[in-house]
Amino acid sequence: MLRISQLKLHYTHDEAALRKKIAKQLHIREDEIISYKIRRKSVDARKKEDILYIYTVEVEIRDEKVWLRRHPKEKNVDSVSEKVYKFKISGTEPMTSRPVIVGSGPAGLFCALMLARHGFRPIVLERGEAVEQRLKSVQHFWQGGALNTESNVQFGEGGAGTFSDGKLNTLVKDKYGRNTQVLKIFAEAGAGEEITYMNKPHIGTDVLVNVVRNIRQQIIDAGGEVRFCTKLTGIKTADGRVTGAVAGDEIIPTEVIVLAPGHSARDTFEMLYEQKIVMMPKPFAIGVRIEHPQAMINESQYGRTKDPRLPAADYKLTYHTSAGRSVYTFCMCPGGYVVNASSEAGRTVVNGMSYRSRDSANANSAVIVNVAPEDFDGTDALAGVRFQRRWEEACYAAAGMENKIPVQLYEDFKNNRCSKAYGNVRPVHCGDSVFADLNRCLPPFVCESLKEGIDAFGSKIRGFDRPDALLSGIETRTSSPLRIERDEHMESSIKGLYPCGEGAGYAGGITSAAMDGIKIAEAVAAKYRPIETGD
Repeated sequence: MLRISQLKLHYTHDEAALRKKIAKQLHIREDEIISYKIRRKSVDARKKEDILYIYTVEVEIRDEKVWLRRHPKEKNVDSVSEKVYKFKISGTEPMTSRPVIVGSGPAGLFCALMLARHGFRPIVLERGEAVEQRLKSVQHFWQGGALNTESNVQFGEGGAGTFSDGKLNTLVKDKYGRNTQVLKIFAEAGAGEEITYMNKPHIGTDVLVNVVRNIRQQIIDAGGEVRFCTKLTGIKTADGRVTGAVAGDEIIPTEVIVLAPGHSARDTFEMLYEQKIVMMPKPFAIGVRIEHPQAMINESQYGRTKDPRLPAADYKLTYHTSAGRSVYTFCMCPGGYVVNASSEAGRTVVNGMSYRSRDSANANSAVIVNVAPEDFDGTDALAGVRFQRRWEEACYAAAGMENKIPVQLYEDFKNNRCSKAYGNVRPVHCGDSVFADLNRCLPPFVCESLKEGIDAFGSKIRGFDRPDALLSGIETRTSSPLRIERDEHMESSIKGLYPCGEGAGYAGGITSAAMDGIKIAEAVAAKYRPIETGD
């Protein structure tokens, strides 16, 4: 197999042009190409008058050995063999009971899928609803109904990522092939082949719902079990080891609990703290959502407001303030929605979401400021949780003690006054909105950092700091506020308890959480052998 990198074509090209370009690069006729597969595709818009797609492709040709002898040092062409992910089972200890996986977000789902496929018959406990019913509960809340504190944007099958943009890019290194495996599983479950090669792949909330359901069915078909509306309320131990998982009145015997609860499972964190599981507070970031017209972002990035042959434009911005704080954009949603992502009564939090088409009128992203344990009230493991709750409560109060998203024009935010009318940027929200002063919803140092940072971003993207840019509050669930410690065998201070994914402090998005789920499944398989049929 030959891999060609840096294949550049004008963004208006068709498939025939790509095939012709491959043949030209290899100095062969097109009929000598047996097949090719796109491995990477990205947009290069540095020259707006000549926007390009850049490809990496793997090509099968006739007489490859002859070609390599003739072209031993061809630029941007290498001989490669496909790297196949392998799940290794080397454990020898017998399992007396089935492993229990807590949470069905990306970490829990992928851990369960890998264990189920290899004979471990896991039981998945999910506090929220199945994704079909969860979707109804979330939409009911967005339409003014009551908040279901057990099944919402944060809790339920698929995790918090189900009601987000579904972005699958990650900075985690992938020398073991886990990232490739995650993308392959998502694609086979209905996400589409293009996610395996796009530079910044995303699935979209509308498609994710079906993908999550399909992965659940694969777990069940492979011998696993998924229990919804079932919350972990305690862990049974003896001699420093797990002996059971407590779910309400039921005790499920097990020597393995994979703890993948997500970053918002605060009551679970409190239970673990009471059981003296070793945890540490960790840095995260808080801020607001900002909305601009998507056409403005397209114009800035592409030099044109819209072109169906180009994806909705995105951005990633960073700035260091005069006070030493980092301000940066996070979870940018082209053509997306700002959503009410609250999960606790009397507290308000927002997130961003996109559908597959990314075709709403607005672009939105979180603009956030780093916070660290020294900013919290206290030094215990739950200090970050209390910090989040304090400002989410302030946000709820600013919205008139109602489940509404408080919004403010940027000019008014800078001048510490409540907005009275929208400008040209109209809200694209899931959930009701109300004007409020967001300066009351965040620590003063965060507000000042946001103002300095957004002004600076205006020099990078024209109009980013426009007076009528719309801010929504507040974004606090950027990552887990704590880390559950684990050793070189992936176990916590209690043997048999495996902290996993974003909630445990070991991931930062859908892909990295799913990869961590696979890593934990590998750790279980390195210690235990699969469950014998009939056990």
